[in-house]
Amino acid sequence: MKRALFAVLCGAGSLAGCQSMPVNMGDASAKTVATGAAGGANAQNANTQLERCDKPLGTIAFVEEANQPWLSELYQQYRVQSTVPLLRLIVQQSNCFVVVERGRAFNNMNMERELAKSGELRSTSKMGKGQMVAADYTATPSISFSQRGTGGGNIGLGGWAGAVTALAGSVKSNEASTMLLLTDNRSGVQLAASEGSAKNWDFGIAGAMFGGSGWGSAGGFTNTPQGKVLAAAFMDSYNGLVRAVRNYRAQDVPGGLGNGGNLKVN
Repeated sequence: MKRALFAVLCGAGSLAGCQSMPVNMGDASAKTVATGAAGGANAQNANTQLERCDKPLGTIAFVEEANQPWLSELYQQYRVQSTVPLLRLIVQQSNCFVVVERGRAFNNMNMERELAKSGELRSTSKMGKGQMVAADYTATPSISFSQRGTGGGNIGLGGWAGAVTALAGSVKSNEASTMLLLTDNRSGVQLAASEGSAKNWDFGIAGAMFGGSGWGSAGGFTNTPQGKVLAAAFMDSYNGLVRAVRNYRAQDVPGGLGNGGNLKVN
């Protein structure tokens, strides 16, 4: 049964036959919810569930709190190094904000300016002062909860005699909850906050199909990359944030913000 299945999958009747299979660019199975590309206000193949704006609301920079434990766990468990590239793609595709660089590439921007000061760059390079765009807002992403195999049970799929046993397996869920905060850089006031969540299901059929041993033995649980669930949760967070700021109303404090407040102490 195993050789027959490998012959169907690989066309060679053995695992070695799989080694020559072509690489498929743009394979949908490798994608997250953040699909396509962005160039200026133009979005290509963006997820249809992503909120979009006719005009940007301002410029935005992303900052991850590097000392947070969830960031190191994200890399150790799922080999996801940062949420920022994903979020920057989502935001540019939405056209709700213009993204400005304040990450690692910012060091290279400063390097070019130092080269200009030293006289090493061409005089036509136009790297003078006063050209950088200010970030109106800062967005801070965080992960509240991320776990795979959080719940589920066993299922049986009917059919031919004996197929119920072969196709019975565990069904478990992968879940994630994320937060996205939006801060005004001039005042330091938090303008918006949004929670997002996502969930998918893993069907543990592979282990049972191969008899629970040898190649394909997954103990009845075939894991889906948790990074895909996290990407969906962050898109959900961002969509909620856009919907909130679309109808934004500034908060008023009697006496003015930062002037002592109205919670008096006796």
